[in-house]
Amino acid sequence: MSEGPTTAADAAPDSSRRAVTESSAAVAAPSHTAAADAVRGGQEARPHEALGVEPPPPPASPPAPYLSAFLAAPLALAVVDRQGQVVTANAALAAMLGVEDPGRLTGHTAAELVDLASDSRTWHTYREVLRGRQARLTCTRRIKHPDGHSVWVQVTVSPVPGGRTVLLSLADISARRELQARLRHLQMHDPVTRLPNRTLFFERLSAALEAGAYYGAGSGRIGLCYLDLDGFKAVNDALGHGVGDRLLAAVAERLTRCADRIGYGRGATAPLVARLGGDEFALLVEDSAGTEQLAGLAESVLRALQEPFDLSGQRLAMSASIGVVERHVEGTTATGLMQAADTTLYWAKADGKARWTLFDPERNAHRMTRQALSSSLRPAVERGEFVLEYQPLVNLGDGALRGVEALVRWDHPQFGMLTPNRFIGLAEEDGSIVQLGRWILGTACRQARSWQLEHPAAPPVYVSVNVAVRQVWDSDLVTDVAEVLAETGLAPQLLQLELTESAVMGSSGRPLQVLQSLSDMGVHIAIDDFGTGYSNLAYLSRLPVSVLKLDGSFVRGFQYDDGGEHATPADAVIVEAMVQLAHRLGLTVTAECVETAAQAARLRQIGCDTGQGWLYSRPVAPDRISALLTAS
Repeated sequence: MSEGPTTAADAAPDSSRRAVTESSAAVAAPSHTAAADAVRGGQEARPHEALGVEPPPPPASPPAPYLSAFLAAPLALAVVDRQGQVVTANAALAAMLGVEDPGRLTGHTAAELVDLASDSRTWHTYREVLRGRQARLTCTRRIKHPDGHSVWVQVTVSPVPGGRTVLLSLADISARRELQARLRHLQMHDPVTRLPNRTLFFERLSAALEAGAYYGAGSGRIGLCYLDLDGFKAVNDALGHGVGDRLLAAVAERLTRCADRIGYGRGATAPLVARLGGDEFALLVEDSAGTEQLAGLAESVLRALQEPFDLSGQRLAMSASIGVVERHVEGTTATGLMQAADTTLYWAKADGKARWTLFDPERNAHRMTRQALSSSLRPAVERGEFVLEYQPLVNLGDGALRGVEALVRWDHPQFGMLTPNRFIGLAEEDGSIVQLGRWILGTACRQARSWQLEHPAAPPVYVSVNVAVRQVWDSDLVTDVAEVLAETGLAPQLLQLELTESAVMGSSGRPLQVLQSLSDMGVHIAIDDFGTGYSNLAYLSRLPVSVLKLDGSFVRGFQYDDGGEHATPADAVIVEAMVQLAHRLGLTVTAECVETAAQAARLRQIGCDTGQGWLYSRPVAPDRISALLTAS
């Protein structure tokens, strides 16, 4: 069934709505009797059939004082019929809309007066209230007064008892909105620098990412300069937080000028400058033009901050480190962008400060791998992901197998088989080297004892295990070694512990006591990579050391060219001198990285005792060592 002709309430007003002014078409003011009828829900301007509903029975007439209250009410009010036309309005509404005579509002479309058709949801609800299908509409609107100022109002539309009209009321909430705006400004801005704070920065960042990703705005790229002042803590400590705060405010002013210049230069919105906390600032470039633009901004910031600051008689020099990130908005999250910026800022600090560094995906991938390895080191020991391989140590005189060096490998479930240089440094940093070192020591000693039991006729081979300095400091190494030897039954003379030259040469106090106790137990102590550190040979007489392992860089110098001449004869002289001095001190010498027979012959000629390298064998599994013992 058709609802008949379209009514004023059903059709949205034109975008160019009529302004209510003194020049509006004059409409005769209703008599007090007519106004009273409207308030009581009396005669409507159009029949009910236009909305397709039956007219309700006439309501009982309210007492006359209701009319006086309506007309004199300080709240802006209007009675609106079911077609959306104003039946009558009071003086407060006329004053709010800038109309001298309330009667001039009669007959106007109420939705035009208060802009109820500006969004579809409000317009739909308003029509439902007019039809009696919804009890109330409440919304907020901004109304322009003819003299130019704006008023924020809360609009309420609700049915008048009787069902023939609705009551439109407008409450001025401008003061409340202004207070809310002031409170939000305080909440979203840093009190020291008056810049946007962390909360507002992330709000803008999230909005920029959403707009760029879903609406294809601008270049579809975003950039961020994340900076930290170098040495700001020293300013606070030396001069006090008052000077520190003034310095932060001065830095904020210079950053703002830099941002304004780049904004004016390309005729676009200037980058957002925010203080994220402490001495950390950010410059957010929405609709970035590329890495060159961000690099230029970073350079201008560095130059601006290099100029000395004059603060109440204090002349301060300041610099900053800046992490620069620039990328496509699509696929970028606020968290991901900030993580990249934080990482890049760390690189700038690590690279020497007072500089900017651009985010490098490859460098970040290496860092992420490093973090992944570090976080899984301790659980990996418990899960049994580490294995040992053994490289033979051969007597240079007769070529017999004298011992093996235990070399740890990490069979990582994601990255595959990893060599020690990928994770030992990490283990030393986080302390997991102590747990890993105990496992290596126990596994190597059990394996050495197993070979001895399997091949009783063969001369027993010793096992050499690397020990980190942190194991000496952070664990009871002497107790650990004693317990492992007792548990496995391996003789102390068949265990050799290797420490680096830099760790041993400066030993005093506890480290020296530990080494002496191990030596007294019968365990051999070897200095690994000898010749690359202090090389203080005279100091060796004070240490309980029995073996020197020459660094492979010396051995690699024993190369022969086509004419049979030594490529680097100085290395031979140095090695020969070290070997002779070591022997005079009662030490044996092992040469690392022996790769050719010529190298082995020269080392044997100058008196080196033991060789280790690919000439004899790469690091191999335990069963390969068993095969060598069987063959011997």
